[in-house]
Amino acid sequence: MILISEDVWGTPFQKLEGSFPIVRSDDLWKNPEELKKVIKDATALVVRNRTKVTAEIIAAAPKLKVIARAGVGLDNIDIKAADAAGVVVVAGLGANAVSVGELTLGLALSLLRNIPNHDQATREGNWQRTPGRELSGLTWGLLGCGATGVATAKLLQGFGCKLIGYDPFAKNLQGIELTTFESVLKESDVVSIHMPSTPETNGSINAATLKLMKPDAILINVGRGEVINESDLITALKAKVIAGAALDVRAQEPPVKAEMETIPNLILTPHVAGITNESQLRINEILTSNIAKVLKNESATHAVGALKVSSN
Repeated sequence: MILISEDVWGTPFQKLEGSFPIVRSDDLWKNPEELKKVIKDATALVVRNRTKVTAEIIAAAPKLKVIARAGVGLDNIDIKAADAAGVVVVAGLGANAVSVGELTLGLALSLLRNIPNHDQATREGNWQRTPGRELSGLTWGLLGCGATGVATAKLLQGFGCKLIGYDPFAKNLQGIELTTFESVLKESDVVSIHMPSTPETNGSINAATLKLMKPDAILINVGRGEVINESDLITALKAKVIAGAALDVRAQEPPVKAEMETIPNLILTPHVAGITNESQLRINEILTSNIAKVLKNESATHAVGALKVSSN
Protein backbone atom coordinates (compact mmCIF):
# COMPACT_ATOMS: atom_id res chain seq x y z
CA MET A 1 0.00 0.00 0.00
CA ILE A 2 1.22 3.50 -0.92
CA LEU A 3 0.30 6.07 1.75
CA ILE A 4 0.03 9.77 0.87
CA SER A 5 -0.07 11.95 4.00
CA GLU A 6 -0.35 15.38 2.33
CA ASP A 7 -1.93 17.04 -0.72
CA VAL A 8 0.09 15.24 -3.40
CA TRP A 9 -1.81 14.00 -6.43
CA GLY A 10 -1.97 14.21 -10.21
CA THR A 11 -2.06 12.16 -13.39
CA PRO A 12 1.16 10.22 -12.62
CA PHE A 13 -0.32 9.02 -9.32
CA GLN A 14 -3.59 8.12 -11.02
CA LYS A 15 -1.59 5.92 -13.38
CA LEU A 16 0.41 4.41 -10.50
CA GLU A 17 -2.86 3.53 -8.78
CA GLY A 18 -3.51 1.05 -11.57
CA SER A 19 -0.58 -1.05 -10.34
CA PHE A 20 -0.45 -0.38 -6.59
CA PRO A 21 -3.16 0.40 -4.02
CA ILE A 22 -3.00 4.01 -2.81
CA VAL A 23 -4.45 5.49 0.38
CA ARG A 24 -4.76 9.29 0.41
CA SER A 25 -5.18 11.32 3.59
CA ASP A 26 -4.20 14.92 2.90
CA ASP A 27 -4.39 15.97 6.57
CA LEU A 28 -2.72 12.92 8.10
CA TRP A 29 0.46 14.94 8.71
CA LYS A 30 -1.43 16.82 11.44
CA ASN A 31 -1.79 13.67 13.58
CA PRO A 32 1.52 11.81 14.10
CA GLU A 33 -0.11 9.19 16.34
CA GLU A 34 -2.67 8.34 13.66
CA LEU A 35 0.11 8.28 11.07
CA LYS A 36 1.97 5.70 13.20
CA LYS A 37 -1.11 3.49 13.14
CA VAL A 38 -1.84 3.79 9.42
CA ILE A 39 1.74 3.47 8.23
CA LYS A 40 2.20 -0.06 9.63
CA ASP A 41 0.84 -1.55 6.40
CA ALA A 42 2.50 0.93 3.99
CA THR A 43 5.27 -0.03 1.60
CA ALA A 44 5.65 3.56 0.37
CA LEU A 45 5.06 6.97 2.00
CA VAL A 46 4.58 10.18 -0.01
CA VAL A 47 5.01 13.53 1.75
CA ARG A 48 5.60 17.21 1.15
CA ASN A 49 7.27 19.31 3.85
CA ARG A 50 4.70 19.08 6.66
CA THR A 51 4.88 15.40 7.54
CA LYS A 52 7.63 14.83 10.11
CA VAL A 53 9.10 11.49 9.10
CA THR A 54 10.96 10.76 12.31
CA ALA A 55 12.84 7.64 13.37
CA GLU A 56 9.77 6.73 15.45
CA ILE A 57 7.48 6.94 12.42
CA ILE A 58 9.89 4.85 10.34
CA ALA A 59 10.13 2.25 13.11
CA ALA A 60 6.33 1.96 13.07
CA ALA A 61 6.42 0.92 9.40
CA PRO A 62 8.01 -2.54 9.14
CA LYS A 63 6.92 -2.99 5.50
CA LEU A 64 8.13 0.43 4.34
CA LYS A 65 10.46 0.36 1.34
CA VAL A 66 10.47 3.94 0.06
CA ILE A 67 9.76 7.50 1.21
CA ALA A 68 9.04 9.97 -1.60
CA ARG A 69 9.41 13.71 -0.96
CA ALA A 70 7.35 15.98 -3.24
CA GLY A 71 9.75 18.90 -3.15
CA VAL A 72 13.39 19.65 -2.53
CA GLY A 73 13.90 20.29 1.19
CA LEU A 74 14.69 17.16 3.18
CA ASP A 75 14.77 18.54 6.72
CA ASN A 76 11.44 16.89 7.61
CA ILE A 77 12.79 13.38 6.92
CA ASP A 78 15.25 11.54 9.15
CA ILE A 79 17.33 10.17 6.29
CA LYS A 80 19.83 8.45 8.60
CA ALA A 81 17.00 6.54 10.28
CA ALA A 82 15.63 5.61 6.85
CA ASP A 83 19.03 4.35 5.72
CA ALA A 84 19.40 2.30 8.90
CA ALA A 85 15.93 0.80 8.40
CA GLY A 86 16.62 -0.16 4.79
CA VAL A 87 14.21 2.45 3.40
CA VAL A 88 15.04 4.29 0.18
CA VAL A 89 14.40 8.06 0.20
CA VAL A 90 13.70 9.71 -3.16
CA ALA A 91 13.01 13.33 -4.14
CA GLY A 92 12.63 15.34 -7.31
CA LEU A 93 15.61 17.57 -6.60
CA GLY A 94 15.89 20.37 -9.14
CA ALA A 95 12.51 19.64 -10.73
CA ASN A 96 11.00 22.85 -9.38
CA ALA A 97 14.09 25.07 -9.65
CA VAL A 98 12.78 27.13 -12.56
CA SER A 99 9.49 27.68 -10.73
CA VAL A 100 11.35 28.96 -7.67
CA GLY A 101 13.57 31.17 -9.81
CA GLU A 102 10.62 32.73 -11.59
CA LEU A 103 8.79 33.62 -8.37
CA THR A 104 12.03 35.00 -6.91
CA LEU A 105 12.30 37.40 -9.85
CA GLY A 106 8.61 38.22 -9.61
CA LEU A 107 8.93 39.14 -5.95
CA ALA A 108 11.99 41.28 -6.64
CA LEU A 109 10.25 43.17 -9.45
CA SER A 110 7.16 43.64 -7.27
CA LEU A 111 9.25 45.17 -4.51
CA LEU A 112 11.39 47.34 -6.78
CA ARG A 113 8.32 48.72 -8.59
CA ASN A 114 6.16 48.79 -5.43
CA ILE A 115 3.43 46.82 -7.22
CA PRO A 116 1.40 45.66 -4.18
CA ASN A 117 1.10 49.16 -2.73
CA HIS A 118 0.37 50.72 -6.13
CA ASP A 119 -2.35 48.14 -6.65
CA GLN A 120 -3.93 48.81 -3.27
CA ALA A 121 -3.75 52.60 -3.67
CA THR A 122 -5.27 52.49 -7.15
CA ARG A 123 -8.12 50.30 -5.93
CA GLU A 124 -8.79 52.93 -3.27
CA GLY A 125 -9.12 55.64 -5.91
CA ASN A 126 -5.63 57.14 -5.66
CA TRP A 127 -3.38 57.80 -8.65
CA GLN A 128 0.08 58.08 -7.13
CA ARG A 129 2.68 57.83 -9.89
CA THR A 130 5.72 57.53 -7.64
CA PRO A 131 8.87 56.13 -9.28
CA GLY A 132 10.24 52.66 -8.69
CA ARG A 133 13.62 51.12 -9.47
CA GLU A 134 14.94 49.09 -12.38
CA LEU A 135 16.30 45.61 -11.80
CA SER A 136 18.59 45.90 -14.81
CA GLY A 137 22.21 46.50 -13.89
CA LEU A 138 21.82 45.91 -10.15
CA THR A 139 24.01 43.60 -8.10
CA TRP A 140 22.08 40.48 -7.12
CA GLY A 141 23.41 38.33 -4.29
CA LEU A 142 22.56 34.65 -3.89
CA LEU A 143 22.78 33.05 -0.47
CA GLY A 144 22.89 29.42 -1.52
CA CYS A 145 23.91 28.41 -5.03
CA GLY A 146 22.22 25.05 -5.43
CA ALA A 147 19.58 24.24 -8.03
CA THR A 148 17.20 27.10 -7.21
CA GLY A 149 19.99 29.65 -6.84
CA VAL A 150 21.50 28.68 -10.18
CA ALA A 151 18.08 28.70 -11.87
CA THR A 152 17.50 32.22 -10.53
CA ALA A 153 20.88 33.33 -11.82
CA LYS A 154 20.15 31.99 -15.31
CA LEU A 155 16.86 33.89 -15.45
CA LEU A 156 18.68 37.07 -14.42
CA GLN A 157 21.12 36.97 -17.33
CA GLY A 158 18.80 39.03 -19.51
CA PHE A 159 18.68 41.81 -16.92
CA GLY A 160 22.41 42.44 -17.01
CA CYS A 161 22.78 42.04 -13.26
CA LYS A 162 26.11 41.45 -11.59
CA LEU A 163 25.72 38.10 -9.84
CA ILE A 164 27.55 37.27 -6.64
CA GLY A 165 26.93 34.35 -4.34
CA TYR A 166 27.82 32.56 -1.15
CA ASP A 167 27.74 28.79 -0.86
CA PRO A 168 30.42 26.84 1.04
CA PHE A 169 29.73 23.78 -1.13
CA ALA A 170 29.76 25.45 -4.57
CA LYS A 171 32.73 25.73 -6.93
CA ASN A 172 33.29 27.42 -10.28
CA LEU A 173 29.74 28.48 -11.08
CA GLN A 174 29.43 30.08 -14.50
CA GLY A 175 28.30 33.69 -14.25
CA ILE A 176 28.28 33.82 -10.44
CA GLU A 177 31.18 35.33 -8.53
CA LEU A 178 31.52 33.36 -5.29
CA THR A 179 32.38 35.43 -2.26
CA THR A 180 31.73 35.54 1.50
CA PHE A 181 28.39 35.65 3.29
CA GLU A 182 29.14 39.13 4.58
CA SER A 183 30.21 40.43 1.15
CA VAL A 184 26.96 39.26 -0.44
CA LEU A 185 25.00 41.24 2.13
CA LYS A 186 27.18 44.34 1.88
CA GLU A 187 27.47 44.57 -1.91
CA SER A 188 24.05 43.46 -3.17
CA ASP A 189 21.03 45.54 -4.14
CA VAL A 190 18.90 42.39 -4.07
CA VAL A 191 19.64 39.38 -1.85
CA SER A 192 17.77 36.12 -2.38
CA ILE A 193 18.01 33.26 0.11
CA HIS A 194 18.12 29.69 -1.21
CA MET A 195 19.67 28.03 1.85
CA PRO A 196 18.35 24.99 3.73
CA SER A 197 17.54 24.95 7.42
CA THR A 198 20.64 23.78 9.30
CA PRO A 199 22.27 24.64 12.64
CA GLU A 200 24.71 26.81 10.66
CA THR A 201 22.12 28.72 8.62
CA ASN A 202 19.27 29.11 11.10
CA GLY A 203 19.05 32.69 12.39
CA SER A 204 21.95 33.81 10.19
CA ILE A 205 19.85 36.73 8.93
CA ASN A 206 19.45 38.74 12.10
CA ALA A 207 19.80 42.27 13.48
CA ALA A 208 23.56 42.30 13.05
CA THR A 209 23.69 40.86 9.53
CA LEU A 210 20.74 42.96 8.29
CA LYS A 211 22.74 46.07 9.23
CA LEU A 212 25.40 44.98 6.73
CA MET A 213 22.96 45.49 3.86
CA LYS A 214 22.45 48.71 1.90
CA PRO A 215 19.54 50.83 3.13
CA ASP A 216 17.90 50.61 -0.32
CA ALA A 217 18.47 46.85 -0.66
CA ILE A 218 15.72 44.25 -0.67
CA LEU A 219 15.71 40.72 0.75
CA ILE A 220 13.85 37.70 -0.63
CA ASN A 221 13.58 34.34 1.12
CA VAL A 222 12.59 31.30 -0.93
CA GLY A 223 14.78 28.90 1.07
CA ARG A 224 13.72 28.12 4.63
CA GLY A 225 11.98 30.40 7.11
CA GLU A 226 14.26 29.46 9.98
CA VAL A 227 17.17 31.21 8.27
CA ILE A 228 15.68 34.60 9.21
CA ASN A 229 15.13 35.93 12.71
CA GLU A 230 11.65 37.27 11.95
CA SER A 231 11.52 39.63 14.91
CA ASP A 232 14.79 41.24 13.80
CA LEU A 233 13.50 41.54 10.24
CA ILE A 234 10.34 43.33 11.42
CA THR A 235 12.47 45.80 13.37
CA ALA A 236 14.77 46.35 10.38
CA LEU A 237 11.88 46.98 7.98
CA LYS A 238 10.14 49.39 10.35
CA ALA A 239 13.39 51.29 10.93
CA LYS A 240 14.16 51.25 7.17
CA VAL A 241 17.47 49.44 7.76
CA ILE A 242 16.59 47.83 4.42
CA ALA A 243 14.03 48.97 1.85
CA GLY A 244 11.84 45.88 1.69
CA ALA A 245 11.55 42.12 1.86
CA ALA A 246 9.53 39.23 0.49
CA LEU A 247 9.03 35.95 2.33
CA ASP A 248 7.70 32.83 0.66
CA VAL A 249 8.71 30.73 3.67
CA ARG A 250 8.23 31.22 7.40
CA ALA A 251 9.73 29.80 10.58
CA GLN A 252 6.28 28.46 11.46
CA GLU A 253 4.04 27.25 8.66
CA PRO A 254 1.27 28.17 8.50
CA PRO A 255 2.17 31.22 10.60
CA VAL A 256 -0.02 32.85 13.24
CA LYS A 257 -1.18 36.25 12.02
CA ALA A 258 0.68 38.93 13.97
CA GLU A 259 2.85 42.00 13.42
CA MET A 260 4.55 40.56 10.32
CA GLU A 261 1.30 40.86 8.37
CA THR A 262 1.06 44.62 9.06
CA ILE A 263 4.40 45.67 7.52
CA PRO A 264 3.77 47.63 4.28
CA ASN A 265 7.20 47.10 2.69
CA LEU A 266 6.92 43.33 3.01
CA ILE A 267 5.38 40.82 0.57
CA LEU A 268 4.17 37.49 1.98
CA THR A 269 3.35 34.37 -0.04
CA PRO A 270 2.41 30.91 1.33
CA HIS A 271 5.43 28.75 0.39
CA VAL A 272 4.41 28.54 -3.27
CA ALA A 273 7.72 29.31 -5.01
CA GLY A 274 8.19 25.74 -6.23
CA ILE A 275 4.53 25.01 -6.85
CA THR A 276 3.47 25.41 -10.47
CA ASN A 277 1.48 23.06 -12.67
CA GLU A 278 4.61 22.30 -14.63
CA SER A 279 6.87 21.63 -11.65
CA GLN A 280 4.31 19.44 -9.91
CA LEU A 281 3.95 17.29 -13.00
CA ARG A 282 7.73 16.90 -13.26
CA ILE A 283 8.04 16.03 -9.57
CA ASN A 284 5.13 13.58 -9.61
CA GLU A 285 6.55 11.80 -12.65
CA ILE A 286 9.89 11.42 -10.87
CA LEU A 287 8.29 10.20 -7.65
CA THR A 288 5.90 7.68 -9.20
CA SER A 289 8.63 6.29 -11.44
CA ASN A 290 10.96 5.82 -8.47
CA ILE A 291 8.27 4.39 -6.19
CA ALA A 292 7.41 1.80 -8.81
CA LYS A 293 11.07 0.89 -9.27
CA VAL A 294 11.72 0.41 -5.56
CA LEU A 295 8.51 -1.60 -5.03
CA LYS A 296 9.64 -3.86 -7.89
CA ASN A 297 13.05 -4.23 -6.18
CA GLU A 298 14.74 -2.13 -8.87
CA SER A 299 17.25 0.65 -8.31
CA ALA A 300 15.91 4.18 -7.72
CA THR A 301 17.22 6.90 -10.04
CA HIS A 302 16.55 9.84 -7.68
CA ALA A 303 17.66 8.47 -4.31
CA VAL A 304 18.87 11.11 -1.85
CA GLY A 305 19.90 8.77 0.97
CA ALA A 306 22.49 6.02 1.05
CA LEU A 307 20.22 3.40 -0.51
CA LYS A 308 18.90 2.97 -4.04
CA VAL A 309 17.32 -0.43 -3.41
CA SER A 310 15.35 -1.26 -0.28
CA SER A 311 16.71 -3.97 2.00
CA ASN A 312 13.20 -4.71 3.33
